[in-house]
This record gives sequence, structure tokens and C-alpha cells, in this order.
Amino acid sequence: MHRRITTAGILALTTGLGACQQTTPPTTGTDLNGNGRIEPYENTALDPQARSEDLIGRLGIEQKIDLVMGTGFSNTMGGSSKVPGAAGSTAPLPDFGIPSIELTDGPAGVRINPQRDNDPNDYYATAFPIATTLASTWNPELVAAVGAAMGNEVKEYGTDILLAPGMNIQLNPRGGRNYEYLSEDPLLSGKMAAAIVKGVQSQGVGATVKHFVANNLETSRMVLNAEVDEQALREIYLRGFQIAIKESQPWAVMTSYNKLNGTYTSQDPVLLKQILRHEWGFGGLVMSDWLSGDDSVAQLQAGNDLIMPGRPENREEIIRGLADGSLTEADLDHNLRRILPTVFKAPSANGYPYTNRPELKANAATARQAAAEGVVLLKNRDATLPLKNIGKVAVFGNTSYDFISGGTGSGDVNEAYTVSLVEALASNDIAIEPGLQQQYLAYAIDAKAKQPKRTSFFQFVPPIAEMPVSPEQAAQLARSQDMALITIGRNSGEFQDRPVEGDFYLTETEQAAIATVSEAFHSAGKKVVLVLNIGNVVETRSWQDKVDAIVLPWQGGQEAGNAVVDVLTGKVNPSGRLSVTFPVRYEQIPSAETFPGEVLDPAIVQNPYFGGLPNGQRSQLQYIESIYVGYRYFDSFDQPVAFPFGFGLSYTDFAISEAGMQETAEGHFEVAVTVTNRGSVAGKQVLQLYSSAPSGKLPKAERALVAFGKTRQLAPGESQALTLSFTLADLASFDTARHQWVAEAGDYSLALAASSRDSLWQTRLVVDHETLLSPVLTALPPSTAFKVITP
Repeated sequence: MHRRITTAGILALTTGLGACQQTTPPTTGTDLNGNGRIEPYENTALDPQARSEDLIGRLGIEQKIDLVMGTGFSNTMGGSSKVPGAAGSTAPLPDFGIPSIELTDGPAGVRINPQRDNDPNDYYATAFPIATTLASTWNPELVAAVGAAMGNEVKEYGTDILLAPGMNIQLNPRGGRNYEYLSEDPLLSGKMAAAIVKGVQSQGVGATVKHFVANNLETSRMVLNAEVDEQALREIYLRGFQIAIKESQPWAVMTSYNKLNGTYTSQDPVLLKQILRHEWGFGGLVMSDWLSGDDSVAQLQAGNDLIMPGRPENREEIIRGLADGSLTEADLDHNLRRILPTVFKAPSANGYPYTNRPELKANAATARQAAAEGVVLLKNRDATLPLKNIGKVAVFGNTSYDFISGGTGSGDVNEAYTVSLVEALASNDIAIEPGLQQQYLAYAIDAKAKQPKRTSFFQFVPPIAEMPVSPEQAAQLARSQDMALITIGRNSGEFQDRPVEGDFYLTETEQAAIATVSEAFHSAGKKVVLVLNIGNVVETRSWQDKVDAIVLPWQGGQEAGNAVVDVLTGKVNPSGRLSVTFPVRYEQIPSAETFPGEVLDPAIVQNPYFGGLPNGQRSQLQYIESIYVGYRYFDSFDQPVAFPFGFGLSYTDFAISEAGMQETAEGHFEVAVTVTNRGSVAGKQVLQLYSSAPSGKLPKAERALVAFGKTRQLAPGESQALTLSFTLADLASFDTARHQWVAEAGDYSLALAASSRDSLWQTRLVVDHETLLSPVLTALPPSTAFKVITP
């Protein structure tokens, strides 16, 4: 029988006395008295759900309250006492022999403290490439290997659940946390996130898909109301999560900070119970993002099982809810049926003897491979790359000497080292001009000394301003060096979105350096290569013709420098492809005038749990682009781009042949094609399958990615058969009037391509009649009326 807690019960809960005090656990289990009997909750041979049901019946109300919230939060981001620097933990049940389980960030690798009090050892983790780099590989198998390496470090450092992957859509290049996310496309995001989850969980630890949903900006994120129409929600913002969850079954899903059409996502029962659980069949744990929402009772009732990190205010709200009847013990039990099975699966609860010695050397090798395969070659005029007969290089750009491995905030990693570009060049016997190097190093020391000191974990300190380059110096170096290499660096992080001027657009000093160096070296008959060490898209059209080659490694983790030089020297043939479009101008983007949202309340919301940093202002962002996000917008509205989605060059050339499509089962299709390397060096090719739907009653993008595949490394002349699979559901649109996925009747064009802007082969699929592809779905809370763009 489940009880409503009275006012007297509240006093009992807070004092540990009275009818609601903790129940005494049974004394018949082997772990408790050694009499040889094992209670069901102790029996590891039983299903975790069965063990949980038994344990729930033995718990007192206070223990249940403990379990639905974390154990606390620290301003130093060290919420866990077991593993310093871990993000948080669940409550232990010492009377039942059940420990807490440990949760750790993040998307680029395990984030824990590398040094500990009274301990001479170091506990560095591997900084893997950022999510955008991983998505740029278009290689789920490789990304799964990265996930497995992450899982190895999660487990061996004594933690249980990785708070990754992040997979929100990259809506706008200004998004401060875009580096943690994979793509502007939901299919690519979903497939890559599923690969990460599978890899992590192959190690016997859990992964957390986050931030669910529409957490596409950082300004005011904890109070923002994201206004999104239902078709865009279904086809763009929910779709990637749906793919990842159905294909990988992560242990956990983390809700986002923002409101969605007026309701905090962690307090939205339609989103969590009806869609996530009922429609998609998710059976795992749902947790809140740290300090999100404004009503603990509403969170638990909505199906947000675990409130993180857990604060006294949460406990007080839960107790009041139990007293006034707005929350029942049955509600808590419902949440525990998700929390406890996760606990029982975790290494900590099973006494795993973690070593604090993960496979760091092997994991670094995996990080380097993924970073190199995520490099996108954007330009290569006259086969400038790979480098040939280059012995001396003039290296320009602050970040050539201080490479950026990843973004800031909870997606950061405390790694032992980051290989810079100049270090990697030197290790490949390419001489760096020493005078220029010393000039940059001295400049950096002076510039960093003038920067403001960080006063909190989340305070973002931007990279130092670029060092100017004089025409005289450039001309002198052009006479003595074989080539010039320029690096442009950018970084971003939580709680702030990027400015347009001086961040999306290059600064005047950066533009001048590119022009000055290029003019000097070209006058001397020598080449200029530019490297973009960035976490977000930047403008390139105004300067891209001035250089001979553009290499985009994004932020490649601790082995980034080695990965870039592997590509520059030809040890690795670049096979990365863009997971996001590069526009010509920021002003093209539909949300350019509205991002990061309309301020509704000028009062700054202070949050002492984040070191007093302003969380932002109460605001809203209307998603006026609806389904036309990224390449769907640029292609549908015939907008020019600097580099299209899916684009990337290679040092070799590929041809396709024997392409054909067949229906393998009702509503299931395959496109088979043979890919041949017809160039002179080994390489990998990515093929993308796009659909163009017939015009009908529902809004549709000009093109939408429905499948993709990547070859293995093909030697010159070698061929490989690829099969790209899709279903009729992948061609469907969402009808908001009927809350229904619909494949409208007509001719669907299918195109194999190397980017969203080309076509290597085409066919068509005729749908004879309108096809409803699932039962009528639950209607999401409607957005307010606002005008969305149309082609």
C-alpha cells in the first residue's frame, strides 16, 4: 500500500523519527549475516528489474527520496567523493550493501580531476576528438571504437555512466556548445550517437544520450523557452534521438535545461512518458541536467526519474509534495523502477575492482586515428597537399603553437598533453622557422598574462588575439622557407554563445595575416596552407581564394597535431566529410536575426551553484526555420554556400558503377553500388543517399539524407560493394494535423552523392498511394503561433 505523507510524516522524515522513518532491512541475506540465504534483491542471477521490485518493497520512504535525487554538487565540479572530479552520484543504500554509482562527463572523454590530495599519482584521461570531428568521419565503426575506448576509461577509473553523447542539432553557428554535438542533420546525428553508445556500453558501463531536447543555444539556456512547431520537432529535433535510442538502447537519457513550448523538458510528461517511453520503447533511466527545471514534484511525475545533482531544495519540495498529495509513494516507486535496474547493472554495484589504469596508450592511438579520419580537406589547389619536398616551414597563427584540443565546460577533458601542430611537424622532420616560433611563444606569454583570470569553472576565457604579421617579415620568410602554414583557432563553451564579429567572421588581424602571408609566399612561388582549428563554423568565402589548401581538423583531442600532420604528409588520405554546412555569410541563416532569443525579462538570474555566473535572461527563441535547418534550408531556398554539407576532398579519385535499387521487404529498400579507387593512392570514400519528395500537402525540404556508407581503405584500382539501406519511413513527412508520419503519394527521387549539392547517380521510387507509417501519435504541446519561413 502506498501512503500519502502527512505533516507529521514530514517531521518524521526530517528527524528520522515516527511512522515514516527508514525501515530496517531483512536480516536473512548472505551479505548481512552470512547464514547462506540470498534475498532476491541480492541475487545477481535474477533480472535487474526483478531485483529492483524486491528491493522497492523493502525500502522506507526516506530511502526512496534519497534514491530519486543525486548526492550533491560542488562548485569545483567534484560532486563525487569516490572519484574526485566526477559529475555526481546516486545515493547509496549501505544497509542493503548497495553503493552509489558514479556519473562522469563527457562528450570528448572522461572528465575527472587528474590530481588528488595526498596522492602522488596522476589520473589523466584521454581527450578524444570533439563530436563534430567524430561525425565528420561518417564512420560508425570507427566512432564505436572511440566509444569503447571511452568506456574503458569510465570503467577503470571507477565510474559507471558516461554523460555522453551530446546530440542536439547544430541550429546556428553561434551555438556555444556546438562542439559537443554531432551535426545539423538528424540521421547522421542519430547514427553516430548510436555508435558511441554501443561502443561505451560494450565495456559494461552506461552511456547517456543528451540533452533531450531542443537545447540548441547557451544564452539563457536554463530559462529559455524554445518555440518549435511539431513538424520540425518530429523531423529534426526528436528524430536523431529516436534513431539513437532505438538502435543502441542507452542506459540513460538526460533532459535539457530549456522549456519546450512552455514546459521544462524535465517536467514534460508527454515528451518523457508518451514519446520517449511509449512510442520509442525506451526502458532506461531519465535524469535531469544539473540544476534544471523549477519543480521537483513535476519532474518526478513527468518521468524524469533522477534529479541531479540533488540539493536540499529538491528534498524539501518532494517532502511537501508527499504531504499535500501532489506526489505519492507510487510515483517514487515508478521512478525507482528505472533507477534501481541501472544501479544493479553498474560496475560499482557489482564490486568491479577498477584499476585506475585504463589503456591510455591504446586509447590515444584510437583518438589519433579518429582525429585523422575526421579531418576534412576543403581545398587543395594544384595538388598542394600532400606535402612534397618540404623541409622548412614558416608557421603562423597562435594556435599552431598552442593547439586547441576541445571546447570548455563540462565537455572539457583533463588530458596529460595536447600535441601541437609544430610539435607534430618537428617529429616528421619538417623544420619550423625558429625565430618566428620564438616570436609567437613570447607574444603568447605576454598576451595570456593580460587575460582575466578565471573565477569559476564555467567562465569562458577566449583565445588570445592573433599576433599581427608585417609585410616585411612575411617577405623575408618567403625567401628562406619552403612554404607557409597558417592556423586559425576558435574555442567556445557553456553558458555563452559566440559573437558574430571577430568569431564567426575572422578578425581584421587574421584577415590581414592571411592576405599578407599569401601575397608574400605566392610572389616567391611558394604555397600557403591554412588549418582551421575550430569547434564551430566560421566564414571562409572572403579569404578562401587567397590560400592554396584549407584543412579542417576541427578540434581533434590530445592527438590533434599528429592527426593533422598525418594528413598533411599523406600518411593518411583525408576522408572526412562535413557534418554541417559552411554558409557564405552569417546573415543567410534564418535565425540570424533572432538567435539567441528574445529577452522577456531584463533581470539576470543568478545561480550560486555555478559560481555566481549569470545563467542568462528569461527569453524565448522561435524556431522560424521549422524543418529548414542547415542544408535543408540552403538547398531548398537556393542559397549559395561556401562548402556544402557532406563535402570533402581526397588525394585520390573514386568512381561508382553497377548502382541499383531493390525492395528487400515491404517498405524496405537497398541501394547497392560498387565504388572503385581510380586514383594513384589508397583512400576511403563516403557515399550519401538523399531523397527528394514529391510536392504535396506537407512542407518538404529539397533534399534529405536517408542513408550513407563509407568504404574501407581501397588501394589504387581496388573496388568495394556498398549497400545503403532505407525504409519508406525514412522518406515520410510528419503531418501535424493528424499527428502522423505520412509518405505522400508520388515520385521520390533518390540520389547517390558526395555532398548535398551533387549527384553521382539517380533513380526514383513511386509511392502509389498515401501511406500512414505508424499509429496516430501523441500530440506535443503546441507552440505559440508564429510565422515560419517557406521556400
